[in-house]
Amino acid sequence: MAEISGRLTAVGRIGIVVSRYHERVTTRLLEGARRCIAEAGIAAADVDVVWVPGAFELGSAAAALAGTGRYAALVALGVVVRGETPHFDFVAGEASRALGTLAATHALPIGFGLLTVDTMEQALARAGGAAGDKGFEAAEAAIRTADALRQIRRG
Repeated sequence: MAEISGRLTAVGRIGIVVSRYHERVTTRLLEGARRCIAEAGIAAADVDVVWVPGAFELGSAAAALAGTGRYAALVALGVVVRGETPHFDFVAGEASRALGTLAATHALPIGFGLLTVDTMEQALARAGGAAGDKGFEAAEAAIRTADALRQIRRG
């Protein structure tokens, strides 16, 4: 049996959906995603960015992009910070479910860059700080998976 491993290489058009809520963090996630996309050799002209109000809306915007058939991969970026109410659980859970269902239904890689954290400090640490660059990592996962799927489809 052949072994397939996705490469960080140009795969086609990329769509990025970004939440405006906690924009201080999501802008940093977007910068990381763009850096990864550039490293893969994907031109800035082949990247579309769609801003939505919050994490809950990531799924519907990603679904609209997926429905066009123009994208090799999508990246979803957002932040949900735990608060004093169950709102965190509903938003994070439903956004995650929507993105996972969409990825499976369309066989379309979606880099999952939705941070689910207890504090804003944790979010900033994961958006290019001490705990890594989850925007870069989400884009890398999407691109590598798109390349692996391309290899599978080519036989």
